[in-house]
Amino acid sequence: MLNIHQELINRCREGDREAHYQLYKSYAKAMFNAAWRITGNTDDAEDVLQEAFISAFRNLDAYRGDATFGSWLKRIVVNKAINAVKKKRTELFPDDDHFDVAEPEEPEEYRSGLTVEKVRYAIESLPDGYRTVLSLYLLEGYDHQEIAEIMGITESTSKSQLNRAKKRLQERLTEKV
Repeated sequence: MLNIHQELINRCREGDREAHYQLYKSYAKAMFNAAWRITGNTDDAEDVLQEAFISAFRNLDAYRGDATFGSWLKRIVVNKAINAVKKKRTELFPDDDHFDVAEPEEPEEYRSGLTVEKVRYAIESLPDGYRTVLSLYLLEGYDHQEIAEIMGITESTSKSQLNRAKKRLQERLTEKV
């Protein structure tokens, strides 16, 4: 696999501060967005971003190059963001007696007044567990097995949380304001 930042990574391993800064500039915005989608909070996302880069730079020798640097870093960011959410909340998911895996519903046509801001607000207002699974699945591209491993839950819980998140999101988007 060709890594377009391999030279920067090598320079970082040698302690080159400018290379650290260039690598940070290359990935900071995308990694902040990933952290924000999971934490739902700007301050937490900024903390996660800083912790993730510190961890990545300290552990550059662990980067083997079998994936792109961006995907390796993103995994660190996702793990740090999930830990931040867990730390902030004692219970990640709403109380449920059991988790069902519901069949996906047919999508409805959305109102013409739907905006990116409304969707963003609706996602932010989801409970942490719902928002985290929804973000990992729909926005970050992880499958249910990967989400289960990352979050320490079962695949069926991941599927259930995604279905519930989508239903709650749909409810919030169709509410009259």
